[in-house]
Amino acid sequence: MATAEDIMHPGAQWIPAHETLDRAAQLMRELDVGALPVSDQNERMCGIITDRDIVVECVAHGLDPSRITCGDLSLGTPRWVDSDADVGEVLEEMQGHQIRRLPVIKDKRLVGMISEADLAQHLSEEQIAAFVERVYAH
Repeated sequence: MATAEDIMHPGAQWIPAHETLDRAAQLMRELDVGALPVSDQNERMCGIITDRDIVVECVAHGLDPSRITCGDLSLGTPRWVDSDADVGEVLEEMQGHQIRRLPVIKDKRLVGMISEADLAQHLSEEQIAAFVERVYAH
């Protein structure tokens, strides 16, 4: 069975928790991604920031994205998967926590991200249907 490393999009990049949301948006544009793992001063993941977070939790509240940090919005326990996890474990993590993007860690370092598009390329139609039903269920 395929592993997380086999299906991930390699080359994911951290954004430090002290960086502002406007910088996160610029980096997302440069990298053509919709989410960035957030790192603490030791390059350990302390959260993940999405384009939706920036819009819904900052802009829609009339806050200034140049004054709010990624760490301010990265609350809760960050979810991730080890690079040698099998696809079943990846699905379980994403479905169980209703998340659409999952950082991949190897030797305590960020090595990639798994998105819905990555899953779609490696799952059967039945697995994709089950994933969509569980992740998008309200």
